[in-house]
Amino acid sequence: MRIIGLAGWQGAGKTTLLAKVIPCLVARGRTVSTIKHAHEGFDIDKPGKDSHTHRLAGATEVLIGSSKRYALMHELRGAPEPPLRELIAKLSPVDLVIVEGYKKEPHPKLEVHRVANGKPLIYPQDSWVVAVAADAPLPGTELPVIALDDIETIADVLLVEAAPIESLLEGV
Repeated sequence: MRIIGLAGWQGAGKTTLLAKVIPCLVARGRTVSTIKHAHEGFDIDKPGKDSHTHRLAGATEVLIGSSKRYALMHELRGAPEPPLRELIAKLSPVDLVIVEGYKKEPHPKLEVHRVANGKPLIYPQDSWVVAVAADAPLPGTELPVIALDDIETIADVLLVEAAPIESLLEGV
């Protein structure tokens, strides 16, 4: 397993890019999983469902399974947020794990940048950024710059620059 992340300001198009690059990677025969960092109040469960009732009743973990998928919800119940490396250790083996968010964690990242957002580039402050995918040329940028719509080249960069996951899992 190898890992790489997407880093960028809100509205840069990270999720949109993932929706385009994942099918490209899968078409190349790669298996891909993603980890998305969310704000604290996110919920994937629905009031009125049995799993929601179990969780509200105090269950620490609720696993929902069917013939098509399963989901495991784990309530932290006041415990600290687990670091990225602990979450990665919970994944089944795949060729590539792409992380959206967790931009302060130490792993290689492709920066997603939209000039129209008016935000500064992240890479000058983050030595883990290996390239920038942007919607316009970025003269003077020290890293490789890839057009945001060049999905094949972005897929190449993700595969080449991804790091072995073992380097992040040490100490788990």
